Amino acid sequence: MFKIQTLNNIAVAGLNRLPRDRYEVASEIAHPDAILVRSANMHEIEIPSTVKAIGRAGAGVNNIPVARLTGRGVAVFNAPGANANAVKELVLAGMLLAARNIGQAWRFARELEGDDEAIHKAVEAGKKQFVGLELPGRTLGVIGLGAIGVKVANVARALGMRVIGYDPTITVQRAWQLESDVQPALSIDDLVSRADFISFHVPLTDETRHMINAERIRIMRPGAVLLNFSRDGIIDDAAAVEALDQGHLYAYVCDFPSNRLKDHPRVITLPHIGASTCEAEENCAVMVADQIRDYLETGNVLNSVNFPEIQLPPNGGYRLAVVNSNVPNMLGQISTDLAQAGLNILDMLNRSRGEVAVTLIDVDQPVPANTATAIREIDGVLSVRCLGIGC
Repeated sequence: MFKIQTLNNIAVAGLNRLPRDRYEVASEIAHPDAILVRSANMHEIEIPSTVKAIGRAGAGVNNIPVARLTGRGVAVFNAPGANANAVKELVLAGMLLAARNIGQAWRFARELEGDDEAIHKAVEAGKKQFVGLELPGRTLGVIGLGAIGVKVANVARALGMRVIGYDPTITVQRAWQLESDVQPALSIDDLVSRADFISFHVPLTDETRHMINAERIRIMRPGAVLLNFSRDGIIDDAAAVEALDQGHLYAYVCDFPSNRLKDHPRVITLPHIGASTCEAEENCAVMVADQIRDYLETGNVLNSVNFPEIQLPPNGGYRLAVVNSNVPNMLGQISTDLAQAGLNILDMLNRSRGEVAVTLIDVDQPVPANTATAIREIDGVLSVRCLGIGC
């Protein structure tokens, strides 16, 4: 029986992927094998030593101490792309809000006073201050062409916009999904200098923090619009506000309110609702629950932010899953211990990612407890799990 702890409300559709005859799921549970989380800050809590995996029902993992868990041999999973459509739709809404001055116009209409005739006169007199622009023919720059960025680029093309994109690490899978006439930018500077709208779809790291600063804003087209539905900190808000006040930027739409931004007349801030749809929450929960279950039961890894992807189909043997530091002679030492126990290796797969390696080994007999202990004691081994009878 596996034990799963939930730190937030996880969509029932996801929890239902964990059969109750094999999984105990609760918010308060002792010695959990895995933790499912959405936004809870895990940097400030004690994570039990029994935990083998963390599942983040979303894309970003800033709330999870990934480096510390990696050192313990704990896999951290997320759900990339599960909320992509929800974020794409909000980016599209953000472009329309900015282009047509909808936020300012709505505020103007809500503050009208007097009888209906007075209101009608005020509308006719005031509407000229909200003249906007149309999207077809404008250029959208997309920084980050992952699951969300590709969808944003494609929907913009469907609306008749020109699209340029920048992502030096774009995968082959995402490149195939991208509309063929999306143009590549040579650099971030190249992209921001050519775009009317700029949308960001990158994680917050030391490299991406304040990616958009005063220097980059100066090379943007006059009247450009910034859209940040990615992570707070990607844009230097002080620099953006200064450019808005000077009239160099047209608008700034983001999902991260602050005292500096929330009352500015050319800023639209939303309360971090990019992925807040019922469909997105269910998609994220289902994806991460499936990944946690597969990892606990088979050792396979898919969509981990700190472990290599590894998939070894079952062949009827007894599986040993080993996580270790990515250093020489680990496989030799592990194989030696298995051979000394008289175990024949039926199949084996090893993958590495940075400083971590994962090895899945199928053997013909159950792994004796003393053999598993011997492997755990190898210098550099972070965790060992026996996934079969007798382990």
